[in-house]
Amino acid sequence: MKIGIIPVNVGVNSVENIVGLARKAEQVGVESLWTFEHVLVPETYESRYPYSPSGKMGTTPDTNFVDPLIALSVVAAHTERVRLGTGVNILPQVNPLLLAKQAASLDFVSNGRFMLGLGIGWLREEFDAMGVSFERRGARFDDYIQAMRKLWGGAEFSHQSEFLNWQGFKSYPIPTNLPVVIGGSKGKAFQRAARYGDGYFAPGAGVDQLKPLLGQLADACREEGRDPDEIEVTAMWMGLAEGVDSLPGYADIGVDRLVIPVPALGGNPVEALDKLGSEVIAKQ
Repeated sequence: MKIGIIPVNVGVNSVENIVGLARKAEQVGVESLWTFEHVLVPETYESRYPYSPSGKMGTTPDTNFVDPLIALSVVAAHTERVRLGTGVNILPQVNPLLLAKQAASLDFVSNGRFMLGLGIGWLREEFDAMGVSFERRGARFDDYIQAMRKLWGGAEFSHQSEFLNWQGFKSYPIPTNLPVVIGGSKGKAFQRAARYGDGYFAPGAGVDQLKPLLGQLADACREEGRDPDEIEVTAMWMGLAEGVDSLPGYADIGVDRLVIPVPALGGNPVEALDKLGSEVIAKQ
């Protein structure tokens, strides 16, 4: 089982926090480091956060929320092996040409260690602040990811649609290894993962909660003519608090990678990584 940490960009007080955690994680054998994304956290919002019974994020407006791609660029510069992932960036609220360029550049500077996690978003107030319509964000997501894959192909291309008018240009560098990981558990998330994804990021924890989600993913893959085993599955795990004995259960339902929330590591995450390395990673 691959073991990752999430997020490395939220609640940090200095760049040393990011670098120290990243270096220690790589030292003990952590496979990947992940970020969350919100450009802002409103003081109040009516949108319902879909992954908490309260409908609210755990992050407050005055928490440091470093841009994911900038944080991962810092990690890339101070590590050699650990993989980097966004879990997930909100595609429909940004310019897809710029994001495609940034993602290809991060793939380049990290020597192919980057995984681009994408979702459709849920926070209407953030879309409003970005000047982007919240409506039809799913349709924009589908269009944007198809256009981005064309751009990453390297050849001169065109993409004309309801949302975009790209014609007759190239964009370099070309990614050498840039998996797209689709996140979400509502609406057409499973269809999008099956249609466009190299991976699926499940925003939940626990075998009982994940099993029906992965069943829906498998059904979507069959409808798209894909083998479900082609989709690398990443899910949340509460680490040693949940227990090493839980790992086989995740593997049995098809999870390939478990990412541990930084708060689950305890008060001193860097020190806790030694225990994670010796009691979990080294024994696999």
